[in-house]
Amino acid sequence: MSITVEQIKALREKTGAGMMDCKEALKESDGDTEKAVVFLRKKGLADVSGRSHKTASEGTVGCYIHAGSKLGVMVEVNCETDFVAKGEAFQTFAKDLAMHVAATNPRWVSRDEVPESVIESEKEIIMSDVGYKPPNIVEKIVEGKLNKFFKETCLVDQQFVKDNNLTITDLLGDLGSKVGERIVIKRFSRFVVGE
Repeated sequence: MSITVEQIKALREKTGAGMMDCKEALKESDGDTEKAVVFLRKKGLADVSGRSHKTASEGTVGCYIHAGSKLGVMVEVNCETDFVAKGEAFQTFAKDLAMHVAATNPRWVSRDEVPESVIESEKEIIMSDVGYKPPNIVEKIVEGKLNKFFKETCLVDQQFVKDNNLTITDLLGDLGSKVGERIVIKRFSRFVVGE
């Protein structure tokens, strides 16, 4: 099948991928744009996951001040290059992330940051609620309720406030595949007047 320049340009505008990558994706998907987008996303995600050894030492601080100036958030998001850090997609992500933190009030960036003492305390609370059940059932209940706890308190596990079909991890993956770099949410601070 012959791929036209117009098809390549349209796919490039839609995905932000390079011309040659768009051409390859369209060839692999027999000219089907939607399949080509999926092909590019898979390829991009594979490229980004292979970059885990790269240092994400560039980045930006995204800020959000809620109406009335009583609530403010700062979020540090890192990437590999200054070029990406100054890009519109990266800057928009950082601002959206700061707004998300203002709305959801997570306690940690990821599960890795949750202190073991907090996890043990949550397990005790869950166990006191479970009652008498077989051990394998108790284990599944504890696991399920701990996962729910992490989804409420860990930023990367939360559903994005602007689109409940996506988690913050999904957004990170999408941005990473779009810019072709490793993206890391380093930290955040949430300020509330009077607290």
